[in-house]
Amino acid sequence: MDLKIIKKKISTFVKIISTVLITSAIGLESWNIYAVITNINIPSSLNPIFWIERFAIISHFVESIIAAFYAPSKQKMPIKYATYTFFVGTIGLLELFARQDEY
Repeated sequence: MDLKIIKKKISTFVKIISTVLITSAIGLESWNIYAVITNINIPSSLNPIFWIERFAIISHFVESIIAAFYAPSKQKMPIKYATYTFFVGTIGLLELFARQDEY
C-alpha cells in the first residue's frame, strides 16, 4: 500500500473518532453542569473522566483559535475552519499548514 493512502485512511478514522468523542465530551459536560445546578449527586468515580474531557475540550478550543487566526492566510474562512478544527483536532491544523499535495 502507498503511504499516502494509509495516511489518508488513518486521518479519516481519527477525524471520525475525534468528532464523536468531542461531541460526547460536550454532552458529558452539559450533563455535569445540569447536575450541579439541580443538586444531583454524581459518582465521584466519574471525576477523572470529567477532567480528561475538559482537557480535550480546552485543547481543541485552543487549536480552533489558532486555526481561525491562520485560516485567512491560507485563503480559508476563519469561522468555518475554526469549527472544523475544534471537532477534528490537530489533524485540522496539520491540513491547514500542509502543502497542497499532502492532503
